[in-house]
Amino acid sequence: QVQLVESGGGLGQPGGSLTLSCAASGSLFKVDLMGWYRQAPGKQRDLVASITRGASTQYADSVKGRFTISRDNAKNTVYLQMNSLKPEDTAVYYCNADVQTSRFVKSAYWGQGTQVTVSS
Repeated sequence: QVQLVESGGGLGQPGGSLTLSCAASGSLFKVDLMGWYRQAPGKQRDLVASITRGASTQYADSVKGRFTISRDNAKNTVYLQMNSLKPEDTAVYYCNADVQTSRFVKSAYWGQGTQVTVSS
């Protein structure tokens, strides 16, 4: 089985910074695309940022220039550096990863979610 364990959420101040981490473990043949999604109360879960194994990135327009996604392939870990936080960044943040558990089997996995609250 595969587990994605997130850490680093919590309370941030407007204009401040937080860093999220997500480590994949378990039956990992190869971890491909990794990403962060977020879901605010009453809203759908939306993509925040994603990164390929080769470090190509994609960002939601709302976070471009403020958030940076990165990964360490050796540690099967993805990070989200969040700067210039805004109250509208408040949400539960979920890690997502496309994981090959063997040469021919690939599935998408989700972390349990970590709360980020931006408030003064």
